[in-house]
Amino acid sequence: MTLAFWGSVAQAQGPLLDAIKANDVAGVTSALAAGADPNERSSFGATPLAWAVSRQNPDMVRALLAKGAKADMAESDGQTPLALACELGDARIVTQLLDAHADVRAARLDGVTPLAICARFGPANAVARMLAAGAPADRPDAMGQTPLMWAASSGRVEAIAPLIRAGADVNRVSKGGFTPLFFAIRDGSVPACEALMAAGAKADYRGPERTSALQLALYQHHYAAALLFVARSGDLAERDREGRQPLHVAASGGDADLVAAMLAKGADVNGLTGSTTIKWVTEANFGVPPPPVPPTPPLLMAASGGHAAVMRQLVNAGAKADFVAADGTNVLLAAAAGGSVEALDYALTLAPDANFANAAGATPLHVVLNGGPKPALEPMLRLLAAHGARTDIATKRGATAAQMAANGLSEVKSVFLKVFPQPPATTLATVRK
Repeated sequence: MTLAFWGSVAQAQGPLLDAIKANDVAGVTSALAAGADPNERSSFGATPLAWAVSRQNPDMVRALLAKGAKADMAESDGQTPLALACELGDARIVTQLLDAHADVRAARLDGVTPLAICARFGPANAVARMLAAGAPADRPDAMGQTPLMWAASSGRVEAIAPLIRAGADVNRVSKGGFTPLFFAIRDGSVPACEALMAAGAKADYRGPERTSALQLALYQHHYAAALLFVARSGDLAERDREGRQPLHVAASGGDADLVAAMLAKGADVNGLTGSTTIKWVTEANFGVPPPPVPPTPPLLMAASGGHAAVMRQLVNAGAKADFVAADGTNVLLAAAAGGSVEALDYALTLAPDANFANAAGATPLHVVLNGGPKPALEPMLRLLAAHGARTDIATKRGATAAQMAANGLSEVKSVFLKVFPQPPATTLATVRK
């Protein structure tokens, strides 16, 4: 667009909108006193009241309402000043608009009501006021999401309570297949989950792909919420989309409390990942299916995550420390990939052979070096060196640890030479040749 066009737009705004945009309360008052129309839309369709709300200035909102600004004039998408005020969250302005009898039923074009927006973003006392003014507690938007789902999605117990009291259905299902409880789980809010279940939300509901409440909490890495469903006898034998049982996910995440709760409930400490009945559906949250992995127990997952404390928990509960996966990975090789000195140290007590190789011929040294620079690189190399790790063992592709270091990044090479000084006849430069 031309400069001339933008100039005409600026001229078309007039002193009232110019004052509002400048956050100039005195200018707004002066323009209104001079006869400016408080309901004249700008070139883009917004009203002076909407502009004042967007500036979060209650004095300007008050001045406009006093001069006859219409609280229900919506923008082109159907959004009213009340809906905008709820989203921005200033309780003073929301109160002003409600006092001016703004329509609490007016929905945007996508069906979202001011109540839904307020349930997620706005002041909790405004939720109760809107309900008292006739806002429908359970009205779904175009996505089938109700105000209770909006409140649950941000864990707002203070908004959940009045909605439930007003009759919102705690087990209603959105078009995406989620109940209010599932929205709360995705937010990770334990109090919101507890409030919904206390009101009758079904913890055994299955969402998309027959995902359970426990699985959803684990997918989202909300382990405190997952504890709720373990305590309520969640199925600890079922497998998720990657073939993992809940204990595998808890061990991989390193949450000791969750692991302890699952073990106390009888989770199989030596259970292996395996085939799943869940059909993978590509979603924005999950991307593409992962490559298949060999059957793996929780101990190896804890080791590969670098979680020494969880490794000890699992071993104390009977985990088999001598397990070797189909690709030749043992607990030591898994820990070598985890980036934790403590986990590697503990793994060496379980599997002391520092030169153990997997099916591809890679030793713990290869695995540590393959990870590139990391804060724990030097202490991990020193730990392996102290246990007799050799630098001249070649993988099935013919690469030794010395060669990997020589061909790797300079930071890796320098650390490697500090820990494994090479004799003159076999310097890294010679190896490279």
